[in-house]
Amino acid sequence: MRDLIVAHNVRKSYTTKSGAVHALAGLNLHIPAGTVRAILGPNGAGKTTTVKVLTTLTRPDSGEVRISGIDVVKHPGQIRRIIGASGQYAAVDENLTAFENLSMIADLYHLGHTRARSRSHELIERFDLTDAASRPVKGFSGGMRRRIDLACAIVNEPTVLFLDEPTTGLDPRSRNALWDIIRGLVATGTTVLLTTQYLEEADQLADTISVVDHGTVIAEGTPDDLKHQTGGHRVSLTLADDADVVTAVAALRTHGAGEPHINPDGRTVDVPVAAGTVALQRTLTELDAAGVELLDAGLRRPTLDDVFLQLTGHPSTDAENTAATEGLTK
Repeated sequence: MRDLIVAHNVRKSYTTKSGAVHALAGLNLHIPAGTVRAILGPNGAGKTTTVKVLTTLTRPDSGEVRISGIDVVKHPGQIRRIIGASGQYAAVDENLTAFENLSMIADLYHLGHTRARSRSHELIERFDLTDAASRPVKGFSGGMRRRIDLACAIVNEPTVLFLDEPTTGLDPRSRNALWDIIRGLVATGTTVLLTTQYLEEADQLADTISVVDHGTVIAEGTPDDLKHQTGGHRVSLTLADDADVVTAVAALRTHGAGEPHINPDGRTVDVPVAAGTVALQRTLTELDAAGVELLDAGLRRPTLDDVFLQLTGHPSTDAENTAATEGLTK
């Protein structure tokens, strides 16, 4: 399977009052045609900068970037004809109707009057916007705005579709609906690069995942490949009293195969284990003897959250000080 997208040693820095900020620090990507690649990382990791470089909106300081064999820096016009992009916020004209927005984009791609109208009607139906086709977008819900924005991104039937955190701010129902639309696009042969902070989103949609932190890829593989890095199982405990967390951590450290992790709720603690059932039994026996009351206890498979924590040392939602990096690119 040939690589449709290739990025080699891509670097991009910005100068701020406090000094240079390295948005991309030698990023490498190889994405085969007809697949979904998720770029996973916290705010400030370099996700949006990556998309802006690949979509010709930002010139890299150095490195090579090619899409379908075309140099992104040398031939941006050719690249724009074969890609589609949907950003973090719906980029549609609120005063126009859904149909008018699509027709306007079709005209910008010089599809011709007849093809522009037929393509607009086709996408209105495909994205379940028939009842709202003649309504101004300013009256649309968040989910409807995302659908019309995504429809606009594929008017030109792109070879590659870039989605930068496409479900940010959506309720679970709207998110699931958008996931179904993305799956449908992939089924027709579209290659998708998806940036996200939602680990579940990457797990649901991606063939492979590139974990990005501080502007470089720190791990890559299928969701299952990455989960395998954390071990087979984890012992997870939910305490009745968060005052017992120190005792629970000590027990998990004794019987686990790594450093215990305390969840943000302050009462749930887990640790990777080598022998799941034995580790769980011994942990429960020790905590029972110490008089620690548990609300829940059990074994579970690792999640992408566990992967990210192990790889980066911080949770996937941790913006840290690097959040300023991505802010410079928006």
